[in-house]
Amino acid sequence: MSGMSGMSGSSMPGGSSGGSGASSGSGQTSAEQFPKLTGDPGTVKLGMAYDGPKGDQSFTDSAARGVANATGQGVQLVAELAATVGEPDQKKVDRLSQLVDQGANTVIAVGFDYATAMGTVAEANPDVHFAIVDDASLTDPSRQGGPLKNVAGLTFAAEQSSFLVGVAAALKSTKGHVGFIGGVNVPLIQSFQAGFDAGAKAANSGIKIDDKYITQPPDFSGFNAPDKGQTIAQGMYNGGADIIYSAAGGSGTGVFKAAKAANAKAIGVDSDQYNLPTLADVKDVILTSAVKNVDVAVYAMIQSVAAGKPLTGTQVYDLKNGGVGYATSGGFVSDIQSKLDDYKAKIISGEIKVPSTLG
Repeated sequence: MSGMSGMSGSSMPGGSSGGSGASSGSGQTSAEQFPKLTGDPGTVKLGMAYDGPKGDQSFTDSAARGVANATGQGVQLVAELAATVGEPDQKKVDRLSQLVDQGANTVIAVGFDYATAMGTVAEANPDVHFAIVDDASLTDPSRQGGPLKNVAGLTFAAEQSSFLVGVAAALKSTKGHVGFIGGVNVPLIQSFQAGFDAGAKAANSGIKIDDKYITQPPDFSGFNAPDKGQTIAQGMYNGGADIIYSAAGGSGTGVFKAAKAANAKAIGVDSDQYNLPTLADVKDVILTSAVKNVDVAVYAMIQSVAAGKPLTGTQVYDLKNGGVGYATSGGFVSDIQSKLDDYKAKIISGEIKVPSTLG
């Protein structure tokens, strides 16, 4: 699970003007955002490299949904491989190279921590199409040596969806005290905090906000440490917060457990976590979720290769093109939905500029 740090670029190819999770109620990707693949899907030989195992109920699983929708239409899945926590970049280089060696002509890496490795492998394989989720360093025009022409940077305006759930938290808090828990203290996750804090303060200038991170780099285990997420959340709830936004991947399950024990609320991330079967026992504490449609970005990359026009450069998925949004499942924000949509409209129009960095 990752964010993005205020990149700008072209709009989402093939996306809809709506957004799953915006006002659709489900927060999951809507059918129109998976248009039938055009061109020749059978020519796509796909290799997927995840930054953690499937089953995180958010970031990785969202990417996997995009893959599933494509393979159901004839795309060949060469292999799906996952990283381990704290592994060196060379292991990521080996993993990406393995996908190429196995015949993949399209390689998608899910997670910004693949950037260094992808730079190496993409330069060595100019005829292979690469994409990386949550990173634009390889497609940055100011990059030393210039942007890589066979790479697409799939980035998300996570600060925009985080702003909206920040508004929701402030409006629904009865104590005027909310919290943010990030998985790892890196710029990409700081953009979630920046948006959330700004949204909460926009709705209530006097709101108290607790901001904490589970781990500090180079320790990236904070994205899959539910026990630590639960402990931090318990401390926040005991300290007076009544709603906590967790931007911490699989660690969010611990935050939900803490919310349940405290008779409080929490906010999910990346997918509409209220609707996930594995979270059925805590769904009643999930106020909303900041939805990031990684599945749509992954699918768009696959579609572009099938159509013979592979995406390159930085692709930004935001509120305007339906790349991010907020979930309404459970009806907990129904009474404030009109206010949330007003803020959404102002962000889309540019009237509200959401910060993507702290400070």
